[in-house]
Amino acid sequence: MREQQLLSFVRLGKVLLIIVMVYLVIRLKAIWVPIFDLLFTAITPFAIAGFITYLLHPLIENIHERGIPRVLAILIIYIMFFGGIGYGLYKGIPLFIQQLRDLSENLPGLIETYKGWTKRIHNETSAWPEDIHERIETLLVQAEQSVGNLLTMILNSLKGFVNSAMVFALIPFIVFYMLKDIEQIKKAVWYLTPKRWRSRGIAFLKDVDESLGNYIRGQLFVCLIIGTIATVALWIAGMKYPLLLGIIIGVTNIIPYFGPIIGAVPAVILAATISIKMVMIVVVIIFVLQFLEGNILSPFIVGKSLHMHPLVIMFALFLGGEIGGIVGLILAVPFAAVLKVALLHVKAQFSNH
Repeated sequence: MREQQLLSFVRLGKVLLIIVMVYLVIRLKAIWVPIFDLLFTAITPFAIAGFITYLLHPLIENIHERGIPRVLAILIIYIMFFGGIGYGLYKGIPLFIQQLRDLSENLPGLIETYKGWTKRIHNETSAWPEDIHERIETLLVQAEQSVGNLLTMILNSLKGFVNSAMVFALIPFIVFYMLKDIEQIKKAVWYLTPKRWRSRGIAFLKDVDESLGNYIRGQLFVCLIIGTIATVALWIAGMKYPLLLGIIIGVTNIIPYFGPIIGAVPAVILAATISIKMVMIVVVIIFVLQFLEGNILSPFIVGKSLHMHPLVIMFALFLGGEIGGIVGLILAVPFAAVLKVALLHVKAQFSNH
């Protein structure tokens, strides 16, 4: 009886200690939040550089295995990758800024067109049952808020990118040294990892790489192709802001199932302000792009590297969208793939005991 009371006091003491610690963390927020922000700012370029290194490393190994010196292989892929990005930014940023400025100047006219649509919808549905009419009004308000939030997020992202331009300028140099000294980095991580975790950690990372690596590389390549084709097709069709819309279509295409729909909405809305004919042309372009992506590019380039059921992917997308919006949708499938590998390893570990 006395031992049970002692255990109860110990548990109560632990709970109180946790409550006190949480309270202190909250009260000291003014101290640790700036430190956290500073660490996040410092780590961000290294995290991005690490991701780029992860994407490029297999290509370098492939070239190196063909008898080309490793340093030369690194220089070839490095120059092709960052040279291509630099040339694209050099040619694309002025055009992107011009189209963004043009869009902002024409925004009042687009808003008037949008108001005309909503007024027409309001008048045509006024005779409908009150409940249905209110739901349509609610959907219109929610759509307006979603578009406003999306534009705000894009503008804030651009502003943050410009403010952090000097930090991001370091990424190519970090990537070069990471690619050059990848073996030393592996050895450092190996020695820093506790011995009892090493074999399991290597097996886990190998399975994650097999499940996720080819998917990410292939999906990014497919998105680049789809975005490029969309930009060219919209430009040939005479659509306004082809580069902006092509970038949106390419970026959102990384989201399985729902990405093409999300990417098509801005293009169709802008086309509707021009003519019905332009809407039909844009819809045909979107359908052709999705046929190309779903039946040729993705099966050939991405394949079925994830080994996940479509229902699991859809559930991950719904959950990611609810938690993190567009960013959550983009990260949902990679996170689900890593979680799947982690659960399989945990299951295997418990089965061995």
